[in-house]
Amino acid sequence: MKDNFSNQASGYSKFRPSYPPELIEHVVSFTESREMALDVATGNGQVAQLLSEYFETVYATDISENQLLHAKRQLNVIYKKLPAEKTDFHDKQFDLITVAQAIHWFDFDQFYAEVYRILKPDGIFAIIGYGLFKTNPESDKILSDFYYNIVGPFWDTERKYLDENYETIPFPFKELETLHFQNKFTWTFEQLVGYLETWSAVEHYKAHNNENPIDLIRKELELSWEAGNKTVVFPMLLRLGKLKM
Repeated sequence: MKDNFSNQASGYSKFRPSYPPELIEHVVSFTESREMALDVATGNGQVAQLLSEYFETVYATDISENQLLHAKRQLNVIYKKLPAEKTDFHDKQFDLITVAQAIHWFDFDQFYAEVYRILKPDGIFAIIGYGLFKTNPESDKILSDFYYNIVGPFWDTERKYLDENYETIPFPFKELETLHFQNKFTWTFEQLVGYLETWSAVEHYKAHNNENPIDLIRKELELSWEAGNKTVVFPMLLRLGKLKM
């Protein structure tokens, strides 16, 4: 698993969009028991915090110590620095295992073998994510050019799985039918730019060119943003599965 986000841990904690509580409630509704859940590649613990309302104990793992330092503390959430593909958990330990906006970074074969080891036979495995957001038409044009052309060459190859709505990732589970969700926010221009700063491609561009690519679009984007409704809508991605016995 790659660590693309340690450097942006503070911004990630502040500007990354949260997950809809109704999506988490939907995922949890499939579980038969609510003793223990695991959120893999938890980042700043967004999903782990939401799961803590439903489960007695939630474990949350990440390879980035910096990300874990920015995670909110909760009595029934236990944070551990561990890779997704090799954990120290017991066999058949979890009722639910979630991965939010991170599955594309994993070694699929190794990770899925670990899921099969630590998930209970009747447990649920959930892949959660979000695609490129939409906003007002003028800002969308600028942001689309920024995403595909300006920082496009600096996306890791794994990003394609998100662009393909997680439909093309390996999924060796008995798939369950789910509802569709979206996440809607009203953002200031500072929040918009703050979110763009968390993109791994922006970080790669900075390292390669020694300049911030957002500066190339900042003025034009701000004008379109202030003239628009400042609404952003993220399409949510969700795949649920059970172990094939």
